[in-house]
Amino acid sequence: MEAIVLAAGYSSRANAFKMTLPLGQMSVLEQTISKFEELCSRVIVVAGFKIELIQEEMAKICQKNAFSFQIKVVYNENFNKGMFTSIQRGSKEIMAPAFFITPGDCPLVKKETVQLISKHKGNVVIPSFHYKGGHPIKLSSEVKQKIIETNSESNLRVVLEGFEKEYLNVDDPGVIMDVDTPEDYQKAIDYHKG
Repeated sequence: MEAIVLAAGYSSRANAFKMTLPLGQMSVLEQTISKFEELCSRVIVVAGFKIELIQEEMAKICQKNAFSFQIKVVYNENFNKGMFTSIQRGSKEIMAPAFFITPGDCPLVKKETVQLISKHKGNVVIPSFHYKGGHPIKLSSEVKQKIIETNSESNLRVVLEGFEKEYLNVDDPGVIMDVDTPEDYQKAIDYHKG
């Protein structure tokens, strides 16, 4: 399997470049990436806004960790047109029959949850906590093809409407927690310490 980590956005609501914010012993981005250890052969990080900060962060992460997967940073020159263009950019790199997609600011999901999702069969596997869908989602190569062929003005929700979805109820609030605002970040710190 492979994973796409979306890290191209502006972080506009976070008042800081959220991917590099510290969370425990790691940054937000490093926490997110580390969840794919031993599950994925490659993690593709899609960067856009402030790509140089992502590249610096990735260099630090790679110095610090001997991950079991390769990490590839790719640039989405259309990142200002929205998240779907980053999903498309990442999907073009995918070679595995199944892959994960997650925003880079979803660092709190448990590794066990990601393992459960990886074992679950289906074109679209979505973890949910109290019946609210979260991340990372697992997609098949069939879905990848559809993502790449879809108009870039569209979005992932529209693409996924054409496929049967498997929801996996998990006891992991981390699947629905992201770091969008300073309040979210504080919650994430508290939860991580928890």
